[in-house]
Amino acid sequence: MQDYVCGRRTLHQSSSNSCAFPMSSYLSLEAVSPAYQLFLSTLSSIQEPQSYAEVVQDPQWVEAMEQELQALNDNQTWSMVPLPAGKVPIGCKWVFKVKYRANGEVERYKSRLVVKGYNLKEGIDFKETFSPVVKMMTVRVVLALAAANQWCLHQMDMSNAFL
Repeated sequence: MQDYVCGRRTLHQSSSNSCAFPMSSYLSLEAVSPAYQLFLSTLSSIQEPQSYAEVVQDPQWVEAMEQELQALNDNQTWSMVPLPAGKVPIGCKWVFKVKYRANGEVERYKSRLVVKGYNLKEGIDFKETFSPVVKMMTVRVVLALAAANQWCLHQMDMSNAFL
């Protein structure tokens, strides 16, 4: 649940992660099987790092960062060039996520180095953007065609995808 913001705090709330409407007041685990309760507790037991200082203390996260940098180098994502006069480089930051299997086991520690694109100014730093994203209607059409034609479908996870 640390991925979600719980509204704005008021002066009357403490500085901890308190919330005006806590989920525990509305949800109960009574009807949930013990196996699923264990799965849910596993999800919240591993905290994703919030800073680089936290990351360097855990070899699993360091390995995830090394894998990301290796993938970026292998895919020739960038090349070193001199910065044009009067231009400021765009910063980047690390994003960390724990990926789980369906049974609740940790599949892998995933890190991504992402550019801080929100620092760009339209017309100065870029003229247009294009980010291909599949629409849900397209997914439904493909699934309907596969079902109608009895095609076999396979799911796969790409650790690094570049266009």
